[in-house]
Amino acid sequence: MSQQKIEKRSMLSKLLHVFIPPPRWRFPVIILLGIFFGIGLHIFYISNAVSYLSDDPMACINCHVMTPQYATWERSSHGKVATCNDCHVPQDHIVRTYYFKAMDGLRHATMFTFRLEPQVIRIKSAGREAVQQNCVRCHSNQIHPIGLRAINNRSVEDQRPGYCWDCHREVPHGREAVLKFSINSIILVYQNIYSRLFSFKSKKI
Repeated sequence: MSQQKIEKRSMLSKLLHVFIPPPRWRFPVIILLGIFFGIGLHIFYISNAVSYLSDDPMACINCHVMTPQYATWERSSHGKVATCNDCHVPQDHIVRTYYFKAMDGLRHATMFTFRLEPQVIRIKSAGREAVQQNCVRCHSNQIHPIGLRAINNRSVEDQRPGYCWDCHREVPHGREAVLKFSINSIILVYQNIYSRLFSFKSKKI
């Protein structure tokens, strides 16, 4: 056996020695690792984590605070042609898509787990840019360069760059989600979930 291979094996054994506990601690460490692994699997299951890898809009209401946004989208014109990810996640490159989903999902999970979400949910800067890019991507054949325009009796002049929803305020979530609207939205969403479950059971039978 060459000297290089011997050195590699000795380095590997030293590395393993650092991580492997002494004999009297091995059983408790295995038990603790099993407990943490089980808790991790349970959290993964109850949070329905796999759903976040898909484009299913139902994943967005795993957190109950998003119920009004889901209900308004579902009953808008966009509900027939686009999912949440089509609008809110960059679509120009698959790596950027999943990186954005991972970072945004981690922030959302942290906020909702520790109950840090605000009363009024407002889109962040990165999210605004993603939505704007997707508006242009889908409607490129219907729009001209976007700008806010000041109109008076004499002229029309561009003042500064704007977003599509500066004018199209009601697309697709409406201007604001008041309490009465939120309650109605919750009822609509749970009716939708019930109908889906019922149709699934009837197909299974």
